[in-house]
Parts: sequence; C-alpha cells; structure tokens
Amino acid sequence: MLLTMSGITKTFPGVRALDWVDLDVEEGEVHCLLGQNGAGKSTLIKVLAGAHQPDSGEITWQGRPVRLPTPVAAMRLGIATIYQELDLVEHMSVAENIFLGHEVATRGLVRRRAAQERAAELLGRLGHGGIDPRTPVGRLSAAGAQVVSMARALSHEVRLIVMDEPSAALDPDEVDNLFRIVGDLTADGVAVVYISHRLEEIRRIGDRVSVLKDGRVAARDLPARTTPTEQLVARMTGREGRSAFPERPAAPATAAPVLTAEGLAREGEFEPLDLRLRPGEITGLAGLVGSGRSEILETLYGARRPTAGRVLVDGRPLRPGSIASAVRAGIGLAPEERKSQALLMLESVTRNVSLSSLPRFSRAGWLDRSREGGAARRHTRDLALHPDDPERPVRTFSGGNQQKAVLARWLLRGCRVLLLDEPTRGVDVGARAELYAVIRRLADEGVCVLLVSSELPEVLGLADRVLVLREGRVVHTAPARELDEHRVLDLVMEGSPT
Repeated sequence: MLLTMSGITKTFPGVRALDWVDLDVEEGEVHCLLGQNGAGKSTLIKVLAGAHQPDSGEITWQGRPVRLPTPVAAMRLGIATIYQELDLVEHMSVAENIFLGHEVATRGLVRRRAAQERAAELLGRLGHGGIDPRTPVGRLSAAGAQVVSMARALSHEVRLIVMDEPSAALDPDEVDNLFRIVGDLTADGVAVVYISHRLEEIRRIGDRVSVLKDGRVAARDLPARTTPTEQLVARMTGREGRSAFPERPAAPATAAPVLTAEGLAREGEFEPLDLRLRPGEITGLAGLVGSGRSEILETLYGARRPTAGRVLVDGRPLRPGSIASAVRAGIGLAPEERKSQALLMLESVTRNVSLSSLPRFSRAGWLDRSREGGAARRHTRDLALHPDDPERPVRTFSGGNQQKAVLARWLLRGCRVLLLDEPTRGVDVGARAELYAVIRRLADEGVCVLLVSSELPEVLGLADRVLVLREGRVVHTAPARELDEHRVLDLVMEGSPT
C-alpha cells in the first residue's frame, strides 16, 4: 500500500472536522473522495498535504510511519496537491511557476534556459508541448493553467497527486485530455486522489470510492464504475437518492417578454443574437467554454458594452455597457466566480445581501443596520441559509450557501431577470438540489431566468427552453424536452443549425 491514513482526527474551535477517518491508496490507482461541502474532504487533503496537523491518528507512507509537519515535507515524500483554486503566480512565466521554490540553479544563479527546457519536457509528457514555457501564466486558459500545476507536481518526482475538483472550469474536450493525463500517470504507477462533485466523472476515471459525511467515513472501498448513483448520493446525504431536479411545470403561458435583446453582439465574442426572456421561464444556454455564454450574460448585465444591437426591458432600451442601468431595470447577475466577482468574503452575509440595496436602508447618510439586518434575514431564511446566522462572514459558509447569499441579494433588490452563470460550480450534491428548487421556485413566481452551465444534465433538467451555442453563434433553439445530451453535444461540436 502506498498511503495509509488511520484514525485521523482534527478539531477546530467549535467543530470536529475529522472524526477517526481512515483512507488508503494503492500505487497506480485513482481513489475518488466524495462528500458534501463541509464533510471534511478539504481538511483531510490538507492533513495529507502537510498544511494541517492532525490531533490524533497515523500516516503511513510506503509501509513506514511518517510525519508531515509542512507542505514541503509532503512534497519531498512525493505527495503533491492541486487545489481547485490554483496557486499560480499569474505574472510569472510557465517555467518560473513550475520550478517555484526549487529553481533550476547553479551556485545560486538561476538557469532560466535550463528551466525552460525542463519545463518543455514536462509539458510534453503531459501532451501540451505547445505551451511556451516563457508565457506568463495569466495569459493561459483554465485548462492550460491546470496543466502547469500538474507539471509543477511532476517536477518533484511525485508518487501521489491529489486533485481537488480539477474539471470544474474545463469543457468536455479539456476534461477528456485531463483523463488521458491521469491515465498516463497511473500507468506509470503514480496514484491519484480525485475529488469531484460530478458523479459521471467518478464512473469514467475512478477505481475505488470513499465517502465522507460530517467528518466521518460513510463508505469506503466502493467500486467506482458499478456502485449505483442512488447509493453514492444516499451515503453523502443520508437520504435515499432521488432526482435532483424539481418537476418542470407545464409550458409557461405565452406572455410579453420582460427582457428583449435585438441583434446583440460583441465582435470576437458572439455574433448577433435575438433573445426574449418571459416571466416564469427558465432559458438555458448550452455550449463549450469559450462559446460566448458568459459574455452574453455579462453584456446583458452591462458589464460589457455591445458592439451592435441593444437590450430592452419592458420595451425600454438600457444604456449600453451600464451595470447601473441594468440593475435599475431589475436585472441581477450571479457570476461564474462568486468569490472574486460577487462576494465580499470578509464581510457578513447580511452586508453581502444588502450590497445592491443600501439606499433603502440609509437616512441622511446613516445606515440603519437594524432594518438592513432584518431585510437580509428574511431572504436568507426564505432560501434556508445554513447555518442560519447571516452575521457570520460569508467566507465561513459552504459554496452552496455562498450562492444563496448572492441569490438573496437579488431577491432583496426585487430583480425580475436573473442571470445565472455556473450557479452550482463547487457545490455538493445535496446543496445542488436545494439550489435547483430555489431557481425553479423563482421562475414559478414570475422571475425570468437565463442559465449558463457546463453540465448539460443541469441545463436540460432545469430549463424550459435551450439555446445551443457554438463559437459565439446560436445554432439551435428548442424546448428542453425535445433535447438530450447526445443531441446537444452533436450541435456544439458540429454546429449544424436545424
């Protein structure tokens, strides 16, 4: 056995994050780690990475007990961790990032050319020899940055790689390449601990599955390819598995559109688009990363200025490229990167919820915190925020509850058009079902919802109508009931309009 973790316990003030957790990993296997947000996955991998010290328990590496007092100690053993939020330095080159902390040097002098040559070799091993080692990491795509993180791990003669939600920002082609890389690594005897909320990925790539729930092992040694989805969901949530998507009502009545886009376009990002969003309808945008999905939402919201066309709400045109104009008209956006684009992570949930409505709680320049807190609490309770303590910093909440804070902001504002960009990214199975129910309820109450998601089952399960995008162009529009995953994939790959 390559790695054995036995009886790992870790307590933080007020919470036991890990309670006698066991995990073992064999050479050359992909061991999948599942669990809802807050189940203890992140704490466990930080113990393995040397970032946290366990209160009790034992770690055995290649048959010998070891201590991992620091991340450097873990890396020296051959244990590398690639976190969901990549810890790369954007202004530094690919080669500099790969060898950061163990630079290629002679007598104290960094050998840049030698580092670039070794970086090129590692990138070639990963099937990405086309990445220039001199390129600043900030210029790379999400997939390219992830490859750089893998190359950095391999530069340490790694024997085990922990991958935390590695496919979250990747399109299907990039996920296929990621799996090819993982297959090559395991063929060389490298072990992988793979964390993902996407159960279909577990089936494709995993060998064994361990499940954590509330800091304890809920299941271990389950076969990844054959364990029924319902069983995995039940182990994670403690509830019997059922369809995550709320029942779709009859087709919404044909009502006058609230939002209309006429010939809306941004040169180089998406071609002229006509769009009508009606009350009570969920419209989905399906397409690969880079197809223009997010750019369309941000243009409707006024964060990007269109190069052609216009946006109207109730027949009145909005000022192009003006977020203030969009918000006043009742448009709200839950962006793809909620932590960096939507939330003030050090502030309370209350302050985040009231952010777009502060004038309502101000008198003579003074903020009425009692009214602000009461209004925020009404909406967070309506969305079942957990724990029910909106005065806590938003950073202390799980991804699903952070997303509820973003939605509560727009409910408080009274938005009529809700733009959702990857609303369940980094959200666990149980919390996803809660968010799906919230989104469906908002539509039932008359809100227009425009949804972007990289997960086709999510688009098809939630939306009433789907627009399929390829390279910035709408190639097909149909009711969601008339589409399936294979049909949509054919369209986004081939792009043949029908």
